[in-house]
Amino acid sequence: MTRMPWTNSSARPLLDRVAFPADLRALEETQLGAFCGELRDELIDVVSLTGGHLGAGLGVVELTVALHYVFDTPNDTLIWDVGHQSYPHKIITGRRDRMTTLRQGGGLSGFTKRDESPYDPFGAAHSSTSISAGLGFAAANRLMGRDGDVIAVIGDGAMSAGMAFEALNNAGADNANLIVVLNDNHMSIAPPVGAISDHLTALSSGASDGDNMFGALGFDYVGPVDGHDINALVATLRAVRDGERRPVLVHAITKKGNGYPPAERSADKYHGVAKFDVETGAQAKGKPRAPSYTSVFAHALIEEARHDDRVVAITAAMPSGTGLDRFQATFPDRAFDVGIAEQHAVTFAGGLAASGMKPFCAIYSTFLQRAYDQVVHDIALQSLPVRFAIDRAGLVGADGATHAGAFDIAFLSCLPGMVVMAASDEAELTHMVATAAAYDDGPIAFRYPRGEGIGVPVPARGDVLEIGRGRVVREGAQVAILSFGGRLSSAVAAADSLAAHGISATVADARFAKPLDRDLVLRLAREHEALITVEEGASGGFGSRVLELLATEKALDGGLSIRTMTLPDAFIDHDRPDAMYAAARLDAESIAMTARHTLGISGDLQRA
Repeated sequence: MTRMPWTNSSARPLLDRVAFPADLRALEETQLGAFCGELRDELIDVVSLTGGHLGAGLGVVELTVALHYVFDTPNDTLIWDVGHQSYPHKIITGRRDRMTTLRQGGGLSGFTKRDESPYDPFGAAHSSTSISAGLGFAAANRLMGRDGDVIAVIGDGAMSAGMAFEALNNAGADNANLIVVLNDNHMSIAPPVGAISDHLTALSSGASDGDNMFGALGFDYVGPVDGHDINALVATLRAVRDGERRPVLVHAITKKGNGYPPAERSADKYHGVAKFDVETGAQAKGKPRAPSYTSVFAHALIEEARHDDRVVAITAAMPSGTGLDRFQATFPDRAFDVGIAEQHAVTFAGGLAASGMKPFCAIYSTFLQRAYDQVVHDIALQSLPVRFAIDRAGLVGADGATHAGAFDIAFLSCLPGMVVMAASDEAELTHMVATAAAYDDGPIAFRYPRGEGIGVPVPARGDVLEIGRGRVVREGAQVAILSFGGRLSSAVAAADSLAAHGISATVADARFAKPLDRDLVLRLAREHEALITVEEGASGGFGSRVLELLATEKALDGGLSIRTMTLPDAFIDHDRPDAMYAAARLDAESIAMTARHTLGISGDLQRA
């Protein structure tokens, strides 16, 4: 492949001429190679200051330029799958002057977002949606008599999701006026897996006998084309644009991290980066104060697997993100990466459980949403003992609303037979892994936050908790704060603040949203003037279950004042995690203020 090298030049005369794609189309085609070099340098400089997704964007610089150069965006509809690779697109679609606000409070999103620009016709941050959305735009164009092409860009890793093939199947049968660009870099966040990846490798290497799955699905296949040869890309896309055959798939071969040596050498480590030194590539990551919850989970699961050879682990294309890369290194035959296929992951886990294994299905909260029917129909309905390890529970900082783990408490707690736990610290997470490993009576889930723990000692192996039993961590007299999950430390800090103002507070760790610790909840209600529940989830979850119990037991008849503290009924944009929790009114100060107001004490607390 022909690659434009990284130059670290601050002079960008061509990029300075391009504020929008119309300006790009005014350039001579002979200038596009130099323009791509300037755009790549700009991308590296920006992300070195902000952090964010780097490797994917570096890999599509030429493809981005060619698409906007050949097609009349935004009149032609260009849809990016996931959005990891959209930074070059943002730079040349009117957002260059705001790129240093990426993923910061009030700044640009790290993904495509409809209300950010008319050049983002469809928002995305989860994978494998672009073909379905593109088909919708193409159908609308036909029905409304509108001209214009629709182009959906999708990565080879995203092609492992069933949704992508559902859309290809529909589009091929419909003869839709749709162009699909397959950005094949042999890489998702981790290397892609499965037979589809093998097929694409054969196509890109010329080892295929000419038959391909896209032709069988009704698509005209074009390629492979070198995704870093700007002239070849422009020529190919022009031919597709001017041709009559639809639908068509253009197979572009790219390299993740292209043009920046540190990212080329370590594509997985440079998928998402902290701020870094441009010259060396060294990332400015502070020394952790405590192990991450993800690493604690991985260590705990490895320990359980050492004691029970039926313990197996499943990830959906996120081995490093879920910590299962460590498990896989220790137990390679007992770790399964199924690719971006959460629905399959859950039902696959069900098959393992039905056969007597002890599957741990490790999926981010926001991605488990994609497999809800499988959780209900294939697991809960059959009471299969699948263990759901739910990472990134609660708010997640710079990744914003698309990746926030807001809904799993509510959507799991309503399922018959489901046990739902939440870890308040790293030691509790270790205990919950052990509890899940020992539990064989049906499905069980445990959730834990993103990022570092709070620094408590972690046992070498967890203790098995009594199902449905919480714990009191601090005794008081006036108000009880009942926390479920990672807000416990904030609840304790709130109790300290209240104590400094003469208000005595009990703090309890519920541990379980289902089954509830009935005795604990009723005792707290009976012995206190007020009860506050706190959770890192949407309404309809833990607090709602507590209210239902209290109402059923007529525990509210004696005048108990109660408040439930949940995430607000809104999608919260990206920011620093502490700022997001303050905005959500789930920080220590807000908990203390709510307790004070629930007790009927007017005025705001001042920090002691």
